[in-house]
Amino acid sequence: MTMSSTFPEHGTGHTVEDIQRIQAHAKVAPGEIAIGVIIGRTSEHFDFFVFGISCVLVFPSLLFPFASPLNGMLYAFTIFSLAFIARPLGTTLFMSFQRRWSRGIKLTIALFLLGSATAGMAFLPGYKVIGDWSIGLLVLFRILQGIALGGSWDGLPSLLALNTPPQKRGWYAMLGQLSAPIGFMVAGALFLFLHSNLNQEDFIDWGWRYPFFVAFAINVVALFARLRLVVTEEYTVAMEERELEPIGIVELLRTQGYNIFIGAFAALASYALFHLVTIFPLSWIVLGSTQSVNAVLVAEIIGAVACILGMIVSGLLADRIGRRTTLGLMAALIAIFALITPWLLGGGTLGQDAFIILGFGGLGLSYGQSAGSVTSNFEMRLRYAGAALTTDFAWLIGAAFAPLVALGLSTRFGLVAVSAYLLSGVVCTLLALRVNRALAARE
Repeated sequence: MTMSSTFPEHGTGHTVEDIQRIQAHAKVAPGEIAIGVIIGRTSEHFDFFVFGISCVLVFPSLLFPFASPLNGMLYAFTIFSLAFIARPLGTTLFMSFQRRWSRGIKLTIALFLLGSATAGMAFLPGYKVIGDWSIGLLVLFRILQGIALGGSWDGLPSLLALNTPPQKRGWYAMLGQLSAPIGFMVAGALFLFLHSNLNQEDFIDWGWRYPFFVAFAINVVALFARLRLVVTEEYTVAMEERELEPIGIVELLRTQGYNIFIGAFAALASYALFHLVTIFPLSWIVLGSTQSVNAVLVAEIIGAVACILGMIVSGLLADRIGRRTTLGLMAALIAIFALITPWLLGGGTLGQDAFIILGFGGLGLSYGQSAGSVTSNFEMRLRYAGAALTTDFAWLIGAAFAPLVALGLSTRFGLVAVSAYLLSGVVCTLLALRVNRALAARE
């Protein structure tokens, strides 16, 4: 690869000799990159889980007191999906910011916007105070969250994938995904503490706001932790050496659109399962009043531990049989889980707890290898933006509407609708992996 004598985007003016000196004395360790990925993604997952839990426990009564509990949750889940719709827009917008200024400035603006939108939710007045404006403000803050999340892409997952030993790629891919169960554990534990120690009136009045304040604080910590990594000379050089730089989204979609959508659909079973075991069970059980809120949160926290254990197994398995093979096998496992879903969720307390814990375990096995499963198909110079958009569309297609669709269909047609929803994700995953394998063989 031929290097230019300077890096005008960052304004550092490195010469070739500077680059060689930095590379000689400051190598980028995969473990260091993995820590950066975990810190950054944990803060983002915590934000979204706090919002998702609030869609069940808070927003229906706070913002939709005129609707039934079911319709209030459906309205809240509709707002929940807006962030995932806005996320590709955020990626496109902030890629242009990075091309104009730098990765550090882009990340700072994105995380400041994410934290501000989250903090704005903490101060949100209820419907009884300002009427429809409260709903409008939540819609605005949620869209801003999605734009900011798209803009917070720092390229560290791609850098991690390119800097790990070939025999350890599954293990390091799994490390980056640990942020999801960690973020859920913290969010669930915080809501459990507040809901257990406050009466319902105080919880709806002010108690629920504390997790959003905590989310803002975590974003500030994550911002400085990630900036400490992405703006250093060794990381700048590593990114430039691997050509992990933003390109025009129009060019990317025109030349690599098929790879983006194959990548998004390849992980669809995992992403569909994601919100069906984290957010949907809470809504279903609360509406049915078959368990207390606190009991469900405890089960889900235990499930998050099962998810972490599943991810560890996925990392070991993927390095033995391959990441794509692992993803295909886990899709088949999700299909089996989908078939027994009606019996578990409809089977009383024991069955519901089994659904949550088994579902989280299966999520760990599948989600642990869902990131970057086919992003190696991208040319090197397209991987930075390609991985970002592939992730955006995987969340949009697979997870954005999962709580809304599952709750809406299950209350109308029964829990068999949840099975059908999961099975559709499995079919899409297996087809995408098959297409990807055929394309790889042809090339």
